[in-house]
Amino acid sequence: MPHWTQLLAEKKQRQLNSIPQAWLVSPPPESTLDVTGFPETCGLLTARDIEITNTLTNDLLAKLASGEWTAVDVTTAFYKRAIIAHQIVNCLTEIFVDRALARAAELDDYFKRTGKVVGPLHGLPISLKDQLCIKGLETTVGYISWIGQYAEKNAVLVDILIECGAVPFVRTNVPQTIMWGETLNYIFGRTTNPYNRSLTTSGSSGGEAALIALKGSPLGVGSDLGGSIRRPSAFCGLYCLRPSYGRIPYCGAVNSLEGQDSSPSVLGPMADSIGGVKTFMKVVINAKPWLKDPLAVRKKWDEDEYNLVDHGFGKVLCFGIMWDDGVVFPHPPIRRALEMTKAALEKAGHKVIPWKPLKHGLLGNVTRDIFNAGAAEDIMIVTSATGEPIISTTELDDAEPTIPPVRPRTSGITAYQLWQLQKLRRDTREEYQDHWKATASETGTGRPVDAIICPAAPYVAHPHGKSWYRDYTLVWNALDYSATIFPVTTVDPTLDVKNPPHKFYDDLDRRIYEMYDDPETFKNAPVCLQLIGRTLEEEAVIKMTEIVDAALAAAKLA
Repeated sequence: MPHWTQLLAEKKQRQLNSIPQAWLVSPPPESTLDVTGFPETCGLLTARDIEITNTLTNDLLAKLASGEWTAVDVTTAFYKRAIIAHQIVNCLTEIFVDRALARAAELDDYFKRTGKVVGPLHGLPISLKDQLCIKGLETTVGYISWIGQYAEKNAVLVDILIECGAVPFVRTNVPQTIMWGETLNYIFGRTTNPYNRSLTTSGSSGGEAALIALKGSPLGVGSDLGGSIRRPSAFCGLYCLRPSYGRIPYCGAVNSLEGQDSSPSVLGPMADSIGGVKTFMKVVINAKPWLKDPLAVRKKWDEDEYNLVDHGFGKVLCFGIMWDDGVVFPHPPIRRALEMTKAALEKAGHKVIPWKPLKHGLLGNVTRDIFNAGAAEDIMIVTSATGEPIISTTELDDAEPTIPPVRPRTSGITAYQLWQLQKLRRDTREEYQDHWKATASETGTGRPVDAIICPAAPYVAHPHGKSWYRDYTLVWNALDYSATIFPVTTVDPTLDVKNPPHKFYDDLDRRIYEMYDDPETFKNAPVCLQLIGRTLEEEAVIKMTEIVDAALAAAKLA
């Protein structure tokens, strides 16, 4: 096999060659941090392109279904904007313009001949994280060692999206190994946050989040092992859903830690609206993925659950707000977002009570230990094929391809030791279920808390290389609870001043407190929160997120 440096150089050149020359622009200088306005001012997009790419997912689908817009026009507009996005935040991996436009033309031809759409996603461009295999394309998940491995068939989810009329059109950047909280690898480099390029998009679905934030895609697919859909969405101001295990088919997607089935990764939608999230879930579930993926859960879309039949039909909901997780205290913008959401819900007639976290530190540690049981060996086996170096830090000054120690720096454990970890996690899940049920005595509705609202991280998007704490998302993976992200506000240094030191839980809590040294560093960064439901409760979680979103919108108008 060629040396990793040769593979790297060849792959980078092939990606560069895949970009149409007519779509190259002059990027703003590095000193320009907020680039969200650049796509519409760079001169490449027409007025029609801008109109199309500013249209929400469900409105796009309506215009495509009516024939007002063609699939070729819509795909071209989003492709141009995606290429612009890539040139300013480095968010793409696989670019296949001719293939996507040929697919769009086929859809237009079918519509012209029959007057009908191919399916409920007819003509909609959809971006995919660099895990979802597309026949004939490489899927590297950030590994140089996987360059040159071309997929022989599509992932099951890709087949379903195509059958439903979608146009897969780009794949998006991830960290090397897909395991880090920063989107950085040696092949494609680092993805930066479009709201402030000195800040991270997080990971591992960071390329997807940056692309959608710049309106280079209306709807994308990410994956989530410990928050990899939710943190990037939160840092880039998006809506998303982390479904429970098996609700969305994973078969045919590549991954690190394959065979680790105790707390597996899941696929889920990232979108410009909660309506886009709902559409994706409903369409994919209605395609009966359990007939194509043996691990997919056989559960049809439940309209009664979406209508909140088990939650008083949504008339008066009771939300539990988790102000902190008992391990790390959130920064001021996160606290303000929680207060805004509480006030908006109460104004809308709902109840809000404090949520008491139960053993979150333990859940985080146990889940990490399960991952680390074989992670080092898994990574070493993959990278040994080429001698590819393993990134040891995501700090800006130290992320050059030297040959650093492996991450994670742990050896494996015995099968028996792994069983004990899995047993402890199982027992804690049982405790948490009882903990949730017991809230029925506090809600005043006769039901337990309907959903939990909490931070997605103790901070907003932060300077690169400082992803120090992930348990605000990871614990819900451990519990296998359905979770969404929704936007609330943006950082305002005049409102989000640094608080005096609180009583720190430990040195990590102190370290994260000290990260928020100057609020100006985080100015205009999106501030989002999580909404948590119980296992396989995706329909209800989506509906409750719609209710929260509407309450926040009404409060802002008032």
